Amino acid sequence: MKNHLYQLMLLCAILGSFSNHLISEDHESKPNIIIIHADDLGYHDVGFNGTTFYKTPNIDQLCQSGMKFTRAYSAGPNCAPTRASLVSGMYTPRHQIWTPGGASKGKIEYMKNHVPVRMPQKMAGPPNFVSNTKLSPSVVSIAEVLNKAGYKTARFGKWHLGEDLQGFHVSDQNGKGDTSQKNYYGNIDVHESLTDASIDFIKQNKEGPFFLYLNHWDVHTPIRAREKVVKKYQAQLDTKKWDRQWNPTYAAMIEAVDTSVGRIQRALKESKLSKKTLVIFTSDNGGVSGITTNKPLKGGKGGLYEGGVRVPTCMSWPGKISPGSECDTPIISVDFMPTFADLASAPLPKNQPVDGVSILPLLKEKPLSERSIFWHYPMYLKGRGEDLVFPIHGSDKMYWRGVPSSMIVRGDWKMIQLFEDNSTLLYHLGKDPREENDCSASHPVVLSDLKAQLELWQKKTKALIPNLPNPRFTGLKSE
Repeated sequence: MKNHLYQLMLLCAILGSFSNHLISEDHESKPNIIIIHADDLGYHDVGFNGTTFYKTPNIDQLCQSGMKFTRAYSAGPNCAPTRASLVSGMYTPRHQIWTPGGASKGKIEYMKNHVPVRMPQKMAGPPNFVSNTKLSPSVVSIAEVLNKAGYKTARFGKWHLGEDLQGFHVSDQNGKGDTSQKNYYGNIDVHESLTDASIDFIKQNKEGPFFLYLNHWDVHTPIRAREKVVKKYQAQLDTKKWDRQWNPTYAAMIEAVDTSVGRIQRALKESKLSKKTLVIFTSDNGGVSGITTNKPLKGGKGGLYEGGVRVPTCMSWPGKISPGSECDTPIISVDFMPTFADLASAPLPKNQPVDGVSILPLLKEKPLSERSIFWHYPMYLKGRGEDLVFPIHGSDKMYWRGVPSSMIVRGDWKMIQLFEDNSTLLYHLGKDPREENDCSASHPVVLSDLKAQLELWQKKTKALIPNLPNPRFTGLKSE
């Protein structure tokens, strides 16, 4: 009897040891994940995409250690919709966050469609128009998906999605414990406190796995930076004749983000976590015209031309992603949730749609099945400088950077549908990355196919299409 009891105890010990080994092995197989999000950083504002005036050695080193994405897109042309789509895995029509503040900006008399606008006391718009400024607490977030897979999750910096913190174990606006909705635009030191807090989180959770979402307030306006760094770039500007009057203060703000990236990378190395961590650097939308330039891309923040939605993006994971690799396949913000769930072996939400796909094959330099990706922006946004790309309806006067529209991209083809008159613009990005030549007339079959796909997607997502006339629209007659 004793012998049988001993054998049973030994068997339990062996099984327990085997079980612990499996748990440990499973734990080891789940990588740490870090997203470093810059605010309003344009596609060409980093060295790996061609800038020479701005200096981004740490971001460039991160890119060189992994994969550069030449066609990474934000899910919206500005910050709030992009962040909502990244956190939720859903395209903008599903969460209906279109723009910060929820209102169109510009002269109401120039808006042909009836859309929400900011009035003296309230936001006015047609009764059927929903324009949210917060992500619903009912949404299952990217943090909640990873929490169920055993991850510790933290968000530091800009949030812009409302009071609900969507399941992050740590949520902090400034890296110093601020859990309010206060913004830190123009704060010249916040990049440092956010990085300090991020490094502390890495060290405290080095046994992993963890998900760190670091959202810098830079390089959003107001344009402010540390005086010593600004002087360095002013001296650089004065040393020779440049192709344009670059902004030394904006350059110093970019350096603040770059310094943060370098510090995060060193912290991972010191904690021996580099090979266990996927690091992603990206931006929430294109650059702001008049402050930087998106050329040769057309347009800028707030519009659906490439300058508004194509963003600098690279990913590094030593031992998993080949250094110096490059990917030309289009990806978009909604792809992050399914990708991270794939990495964590975590189930995706069952009670809400997930519109993206896992891009893990791309990280292994394997192809994805060709697909279409979509945008919807039913608002108006006044333009300036290089982003004056849409005219006031019925005139040739360029006034808007963004007008009510939807967009589809499939491969090299891109179609924009303009709701003011239901017209379309068709571009071949491979041959015409500057979006100068409308191919609608010369490629009717392509146009018809893309339009049919877009209309099906609009129906599927219940996209809100502004089709009521603005009673205050006068166009240029008001002048």
